[in-house]
This record gives sequence, structure tokens and C-alpha cells, in this order.
Amino acid sequence: MIRTDPIYRITHRLWRGRSADVKSHEIATTVSGWLAELGVRSPLVEDLARAVRTDNWRAANAIGAFLSVDVAVAAGGRSR
Repeated sequence: MIRTDPIYRITHRLWRGRSADVKSHEIATTVSGWLAELGVRSPLVEDLARAVRTDNWRAANAIGAFLSVDVAVAAGGRSR
């Protein structure tokens, strides 16, 4: 059996229809880019990525709420 890294769907809560399917190492970069477009920076993007990588969905959901993003497993893994 070949194991692949999960793909996560990140959805921006403030921009309807804006989402991206990324691997865990791309979460912080993607969310940071979206925040930069709004003129915002946050160290919480690294915390969000770490929470997702460690399957800590309680923390991922709480941090995502602060950053106005939702994260879910799109393919290849478990969610919530």
C-alpha cells in the first residue's frame, strides 16, 4: 500500500468561494498570502499548520476561527 500525504481544503470565511487544496506544509504559506492581501500578518498561521499536522482539530478549529479560515481533510486522511 502506498501512503500519500493528506490534502487539506482551506476555505477563507471572508471571501465566498475562495478555497485551496494544499498539503500540510503549504497551509501556512497559503493562509499568510491571503492575510497579506488584507494587509495583515499573524504568527497564528504556523500554529494552525502545526495543529493540522498533529491532528489537533480542536486547536485547528479555534485558530482557524481567529484567522477566518476553515480547514478540512480533502483527501487521504482523517478530519475532526
